Amino acid sequence: MLYLRLCLDKAGALALRQEHRADHRAYLQSGAGTIVQAGPLLGGDGEMVGSMIILEADSLEEVGRFHEGDPFTKAGLFEQVHLLQWDRHIG
Repeated sequence: MLYLRLCLDKAGALALRQEHRADHRAYLQSGAGTIVQAGPLLGGDGEMVGSMIILEADSLEEVGRFHEGDPFTKAGLFEQVHLLQWDRHIG
């Protein structure tokens, strides 16, 4: 099944994001989850304001474990987190 992890950063957290970005990227490349698509969300000024990841997983609990292991999560970067099953219709 496919799942969407949609996270919005806390206001003014760009420095925190940049501090943990290398560890976050290493985590994504480590095989901790089966990632279909991933990338930062950008505000109107092009500044990173969040993250979106589409994962293939067996359950929402598995996605939750992936999320909890992310260095961004551990650093307290996110203000809002949405973990949702995604029913892809196109693409």
